[in-house]
Amino acid sequence: MSEKKDFFNKNFRLILFAAVLVMILYFIVSNFSAFGNVLLVLLGFGSVIMVHEFGHFIVAKLSDIKVEAFSIFMPPTLFGIQRKEEGIRIRILPDIFPKEGGDSDEGALSITIKGEGKASETEYRMGLIPFGGFVKMLGQEDTSTVKSSDDPRSFANKPESIRAAVLAAGVCCNIISAVIIFMIVFLIGINLTPAIVGGVMPGSPAALAGLRAGDEVIEVSGKSDDLDFSNIGIAAALSGEDEKIPMKVRHEDGTEEDLELVAELQPGGQMRAFGIEIPISLTVGRLSEDGATDLFSKTGFLAGDSIKSVDGREVQSFWELREVIQDLLLPEVALSVERVGDRGETEVVASQIGLDLMIASSHGIESESKLYHIYSMVPRLRIGIVSDKLTSGADDSESSLQSGDIILALGDVENPTYSEMCDVKEKYEDKELPIKVLRTNADGSEKILTVTVKPKKNAGSDRVLIGISVVLDAEHPVVAKIIDAEGGPERLDIPRGAAITAVDGAPVSNFYEIIREIRRYNGERITINWRVDEEIAGSVALNVDNNGEGITVKSTFSEIIPFDDLKRTYKAGGPIDAIVMGYRRTVMFVAQTYVTLRRLIGGLVSPKNLMGPVGIITLSYRIVAEQPLIYYVYFLGLISAVIAVFNFLPLPPLDGGLVVLLLVEKIKGSALSERVQGIVAYVGWALILTLILYVTFNDIVRNFFS
Repeated sequence: MSEKKDFFNKNFRLILFAAVLVMILYFIVSNFSAFGNVLLVLLGFGSVIMVHEFGHFIVAKLSDIKVEAFSIFMPPTLFGIQRKEEGIRIRILPDIFPKEGGDSDEGALSITIKGEGKASETEYRMGLIPFGGFVKMLGQEDTSTVKSSDDPRSFANKPESIRAAVLAAGVCCNIISAVIIFMIVFLIGINLTPAIVGGVMPGSPAALAGLRAGDEVIEVSGKSDDLDFSNIGIAAALSGEDEKIPMKVRHEDGTEEDLELVAELQPGGQMRAFGIEIPISLTVGRLSEDGATDLFSKTGFLAGDSIKSVDGREVQSFWELREVIQDLLLPEVALSVERVGDRGETEVVASQIGLDLMIASSHGIESESKLYHIYSMVPRLRIGIVSDKLTSGADDSESSLQSGDIILALGDVENPTYSEMCDVKEKYEDKELPIKVLRTNADGSEKILTVTVKPKKNAGSDRVLIGISVVLDAEHPVVAKIIDAEGGPERLDIPRGAAITAVDGAPVSNFYEIIREIRRYNGERITINWRVDEEIAGSVALNVDNNGEGITVKSTFSEIIPFDDLKRTYKAGGPIDAIVMGYRRTVMFVAQTYVTLRRLIGGLVSPKNLMGPVGIITLSYRIVAEQPLIYYVYFLGLISAVIAVFNFLPLPPLDGGLVVLLLVEKIKGSALSERVQGIVAYVGWALILTLILYVTFNDIVRNFFS
């Protein structure tokens, strides 16, 4: 028994490593495609890091500084290769499997391939932690302080100018590599979202400035070259408080206009913005196999379908489609799409798509006067989408909310409007909230149920949610509430919960019929009949306007259709143009990174918006898995530019901080003591690790729990 125990104790690390290796191999075999994506992500990051460390390495070599190790990724060492006099030595996991009774530097899993050759002083390593890297020079290493040495090839014994050149070389190489990466990207060509206004949020700076869907931003803050949509968002997010951002736009009629916008924090947002929505195309995007099947069963649409007409009218843009849809106020609409077959043939396919009535122009409602209405009449709320993750209740349908349920009561509020629903959610945060709903069964019969949910804030958000989206119930002519509409018609005297029975004598059974009948009497005075029950009923007079402004409700698709973002090809006209475009893009990202850090220190950008290692790797994997390879190459160019800025911050042990210490040494006439350098390095590492832990926590919350 003791022999088995001794064997296990001596070989514990080997057994553990073998188990981990088996798990990795199993993952590779069972998820080969995912492994390929992971491998591509690691290779991409490894190349960016290698470029940075190669800068230090090559300048150190040219300066006759002894380089002991060159490592991609961080310790513990996965493997190391070094030429010795007796041959090429390969060390595998030397930190995990040290060699007993011998040189601890060798490691138990060390082999030497015999061969003659000149010994190299540098070992080339790869670490197990797939982030970062370092160059270990005699007398200095990225993870420690400068140490005194009698060797003339020691880093510490070189002049300050040479040491500064070695430290700055990594940043310079990252800048150069970013320019080269972007140059290659623009030589090949990449589809990016152009700086076109897809829409504006009501009451936002963009809306107040008069921007409208279809406008193209041709200049932001004096910059007009190669603008894409990201330039608009970044200009807003990184602007100073109350700073006016100059902007030139070209309207769809060809006229140009100069504007100045001040970014604001939009409802539900975490960064200041102008309130400009991203432009959408008319092409249906790709979904997972299950999602595509569900979309086809509900709409008849396939990925790649392009909408050509709506209700018999041709449309050229998504904002034109949206405008037509919003004004229909019908339960469904006919759409025609162009579909390309497997053999390249084109066919036109017609489909009937259901429509709903939206609650308001924005979910950020400050007052119920902003709610959509029909001459002050607000219909009841109907549940659209239900999130299983947020709603409470068992799998039993009787205990859970369902799409199509009509909300009769929320807590003690009967027939709540959307603004009242928001107030109730805030009041019941983390408490049991009873919701009474009217549900239509498969046979058409209706029943009343009470479902309990627990409103709570989603991670990283200040909004209290109950896991549902809502629209207006247009199928029942029941008024949830009569509101005082801002700048709207006179308030009708109709009690809450009353059903509209007739419009000027014509019976009606839903709000679509109510709207249709009211529209027949533009400029006239008509009568609206209503009833609460068998005993309570009445009528009111309504003065119908001539321009239809008394009806503010708008239609939207009842099913979520994943339209692709609008794209435009950004491609250089030749090598010289590609170099210029690559240089401009690199300068833009470098400048934006510095401004972001400055705004962060000034409190204008929340640290919650920063992305750390987990977030970067997660985003990289999604890009690799879901987008063409050119987008990942573009992303690596961005990362290379950001790494250059971050590494040159004046904070030891970063390159910029070490350069600052060299300046202090130059001014002082001698280097700081190893003790002082050690304290400075430890403080710097503490700050950096604290920041990494903070952003990593936010990354985990944002990517896995948000």
